[in-house]
Amino acid sequence: MDRLKHSGFYKLKFFITPEEFKGVLKHFEQKQAQFHLTNYAQTRHDQNQVYEAYRKFYQYFTAKEKPEGYRLFFVYSISFTLDNARSGFFVRNEGISFPNQQQWAEDELPYLMLSFPKGFQIDLEDEKGKYYIYEDIREHQPLTYAFFDEVANDIKKITKLLRFSVPAADGLQEQKPPVRISKNAVNDMLNSWIFEKYKLVMNNK
Repeated sequence: MDRLKHSGFYKLKFFITPEEFKGVLKHFEQKQAQFHLTNYAQTRHDQNQVYEAYRKFYQYFTAKEKPEGYRLFFVYSISFTLDNARSGFFVRNEGISFPNQQQWAEDELPYLMLSFPKGFQIDLEDEKGKYYIYEDIREHQPLTYAFFDEVANDIKKITKLLRFSVPAADGLQEQKPPVRISKNAVNDMLNSWIFEKYKLVMNNK
């Protein structure tokens, strides 16, 4: 078994339309996955509630005019049984910072990050006491890793790396975040309040 110094995570960062997201949810439906909010009560949501939460999050950023009120968040732990054990992924919204007039813009471009730990914790004990090490998750939970790969590859098929430019003193400055975006989401973002506000230019075709 490979020992890992740090656990770390497999990650996929992406932004797709609600309808495309509904297609991704079908993978989890097949695994009878449970979605829980990360609040103290660990509130459970069904897939319709998860879809609706994403739709509202997506519409906040793709609206032609910035919606009133606080911006929405999308954070869930996803659990299911594979490899004869309870396991799962984590999905949360994050933002892409970009420069605006020689400082960081007050808004960020949205995306979701799907993550899965690389390390499997092994509890050990010796004369000094209890401790733990991390071993490669692929050795311990190969089916769970394969499922993450399946979902990630499905998203990659409908997305490309996001490329956009911001106005700079000497013209346009291209931004190359490690975030993937679908063609349909590109079209929605083109007309969004955030692109209009900062005069952003989409380089994805």
